[in-house]
Amino acid sequence: MQVADLAKLFGLSAVWGASFLFMRVAAPAFGPIPLMLIRVGTALLCFAPFFMRASVRAGLRVHAKHLAVVGLLSTAVPFSLIAFATLSLEAGFTSLINATTPLFAASVGAVWLKIPLKRIQLLGLFIGVLGVLILVWGKLSFTAGGAGWAIAAGLLATLSYGISVHYSRRYLTDVPALVTSAGSMVSGTLALLPLGLALWPEVNPSWLEWGCGVALGVFCTALAYVIFFDVIARTGATNASTVTFMVPGFAILWGALFLGETLSPRVVAGMLVTLAGTAFTLGIVPRLGRRRVKVA
Repeated sequence: MQVADLAKLFGLSAVWGASFLFMRVAAPAFGPIPLMLIRVGTALLCFAPFFMRASVRAGLRVHAKHLAVVGLLSTAVPFSLIAFATLSLEAGFTSLINATTPLFAASVGAVWLKIPLKRIQLLGLFIGVLGVLILVWGKLSFTAGGAGWAIAAGLLATLSYGISVHYSRRYLTDVPALVTSAGSMVSGTLALLPLGLALWPEVNPSWLEWGCGVALGVFCTALAYVIFFDVIARTGATNASTVTFMVPGFAILWGALFLGETLSPRVVAGMLVTLAGTAFTLGIVPRLGRRRVKVA
């Protein structure tokens, strides 16, 4: 990767890390689904100028069915579940759960599409599961005031992301990223609209909370998607996936700076183990090892 690509990934990590801060602030005021309606609807408005292109409109019509599914699996459902999780969990902790997405993606690929896993990936999955267990140990209480349902929602969100990745690869491989992104925003907005309006808060949230909702749509969704797909196109999906390791660090930093959140030694240990498992699952650790051998 070039320095410019690394800078984009660094900035993308900071923006996506901030998304957990924004949700932590705004979700209690709006509710998870209305807030995600604002997020996805704002992103859709940002993509609106691209709808002027005939190629984009044609792509949306031809692939409408599959784009609707991807919009649900990659946008409406996981966004809402993560926003629900932030009602009970710290921003940094929620981001750590979200970082398990590659583990679920690998598992879904193996079960659904019969994609074989190398031994190093199986080891990564085992390490990743161990890391998740360390993270949630003692927190899985489903009684009143417990964090069990929030953790379950976060894990279901990552499962939804994992399914959407393989669904996109199977049915939308040759579709331009711009069409996929725009289509996801359209279907996600339509899916969230009825329930989002029905659950709209009776008391109007503050300007700060509105600002967090709009920032989620403009920066953490529309702008982030453009940057991410650009990095994928320039460096490949594996290089771009390294953003997974930087997002939790920024989420923890923003949570500590602006919300006074702290992490226990157990959560730090769980984070390190989970990210190590993710690195093995993505094949990043062996790839770095080969590079060192070549340099030597």
